[in-house]
Amino acid sequence: MMKKIFISLLLLLMFTAATQAQEKRQGKDFVKGADVGFLQGQERRGVVFHDRNGRERECLELLKNDYQLSAIRMRVWVNPRSGDCDKFALLAMAKRVKAQGMDLMVDFHYSDSWADPAKQPIPKAWLGHSFEQMKQDLRQHTIDVLTLLRDNGITPRWVQVGNETTNGMLWSVRTNERGWELKDSLGNSIITHSMGHIKTEPQHYAGFIRTGYDAVKEVFPEAIVIVHLDRGHRQSLYDHNLDTILKYGGKFDMVGMSLYPYWAMDGHPELKADDIITDCIKNIRHVSEKYQCDVMIVETGYEVDEQHPEKMEEGRRQLARVIREARNETGGHCRGVFYWEPQCLPGGYKLGAFDSKATPTAIMDGFIEKNYK
Repeated sequence: MMKKIFISLLLLLMFTAATQAQEKRQGKDFVKGADVGFLQGQERRGVVFHDRNGRERECLELLKNDYQLSAIRMRVWVNPRSGDCDKFALLAMAKRVKAQGMDLMVDFHYSDSWADPAKQPIPKAWLGHSFEQMKQDLRQHTIDVLTLLRDNGITPRWVQVGNETTNGMLWSVRTNERGWELKDSLGNSIITHSMGHIKTEPQHYAGFIRTGYDAVKEVFPEAIVIVHLDRGHRQSLYDHNLDTILKYGGKFDMVGMSLYPYWAMDGHPELKADDIITDCIKNIRHVSEKYQCDVMIVETGYEVDEQHPEKMEEGRRQLARVIREARNETGGHCRGVFYWEPQCLPGGYKLGAFDSKATPTAIMDGFIEKNYK
């Protein structure tokens, strides 16, 4: 009898493993991941990570084995002054990701520094170039970075062509010496150079997206190309941006969303976190149906406040809800949830998920499967 039970369990495990492998090949699995772009800098500064029992742990191994994460997202800049987030830093981390048996997402910012909805700074080396020349700049940079990965045995599963390109890409604003935006007396952005702002150059924006798409496929034909926008709860934003891309010949395989209830509520006391999550899940269903593509939450995060443990418990609840509903209530079209910089320590960034001792907080428990089934 015991032998029969053992054989039955073995067959079940083999069937489950085969099913999971097939789902992954077809892109139908659900992925939990993290963006850890700050990790190399933290390690250089001597940060040592620990598990809940106080044992020292390598960060990626901890995320994978204790919290069931299977993928890592890494940003890459064009010519960063410090060398952080350049293609060689990406390669070094990509090798570690591969060694852990995890999947890789490459996030092209197409900038020398941060690119987001408030700014998409044109790389210094590309300034003054025509639209056609800038497309070639973008294409060559994309191919150079991905070829470096390919030549070192790294195959990314997903590639973002732009980061939070809600307002387009390759447009610069006035900044201070640290790269932070300076606004006019009325609080408006001061655009200094623009080649692909969605309001003024929608054709250029779509052209850049298509150029990035084609460049990715030239190196990795099987890679899933993502267009990434912020405020996943704002359906009208997605309709406008994605309609613009398609109208002018752009192309994408998947839509990436940022979902930050904390930032959405900042300055808007009338909003509630659960309503924002509800609207995001609705938008995932809407986008997947309208554009006939899968969706992924590629950035999310929840507040760490060591003086108020209840805030981390609330973050755990929200994260678990996001994962549960993204997995189970989107018709199978949401393919995963990535946390942005969970390994950050409190102080510089509010929405990490580790405490000041570099130990996971309760928020990380939102990733554990028993909490969101």
